Amino acid sequence: MQESIQISDGAFEERLRYKFSTRELLDRALTHSSAVPELRSPGSQEAVSSLLPRDNERLEFLGDAVLELLTSEHLLAAFPEWSEGQLSKSRARIVNAGSLEAAARRLRLGEHLRLGRGEEKTGGREKQTLLADAFEAVVAAVYLDGGLGAAREVLRRGLFDQALEERGESISESDRKSALQELLQGQGRAPAEYRVAGESGPDHQKIFQIEVWIDGECVASGEGSTKKEAEQLAARSALEQLERAEAKG
Repeated sequence: MQESIQISDGAFEERLRYKFSTRELLDRALTHSSAVPELRSPGSQEAVSSLLPRDNERLEFLGDAVLELLTSEHLLAAFPEWSEGQLSKSRARIVNAGSLEAAARRLRLGEHLRLGRGEEKTGGREKQTLLADAFEAVVAAVYLDGGLGAAREVLRRGLFDQALEERGESISESDRKSALQELLQGQGRAPAEYRVAGESGPDHQKIFQIEVWIDGECVASGEGSTKKEAEQLAARSALEQLERAEAKG
């Protein structure tokens, strides 16, 4: 098992677009705790090495902190007009397990993991938590090997660019419904209601028109290729109207 992983690690570095100076950091980032007892067993290559293999759990801990820092930095630069609440929610979406799993799959990270036989048999290479944790460990390994600048570039290419355009929508648009709800709640008003006003186009190119109703009145509408997209655009329009009205007093 170990030999095949060592051969393929170069392919992983190519996809990551980062070459490690300290190869042990990458080896450790790709080592799940289930593999360590077997790697340390008598007769294994690692057991006779002066450096016994360690798992990636401590790197995962550090990677979580590096992710939080660099995601916050990226959002602050990309969206200078956002409130603290918008920034926090967007950061949570970017660093959640599903987003990190998707980033790991784009790198085909699961193919390079060192797993124990038991974890291998139960499909460990496809488990969301395991992939997300390993991605965090790789981020930490890059940080320790090349500093914040290297980690920043790896995350920009492997996570941020995709997260900010998830499902064809910018993350700024995906926060409009939440922002509208927060504004209405702050004014002591009932939540907005979204209604389908119409559909057009063939089945494979549907266009949905969604209206947003507040206090029994239709205040805005939006069109999109999905109901979700149309709702977000309607919410943005309604939010802009309410914010203008609030500014006028």
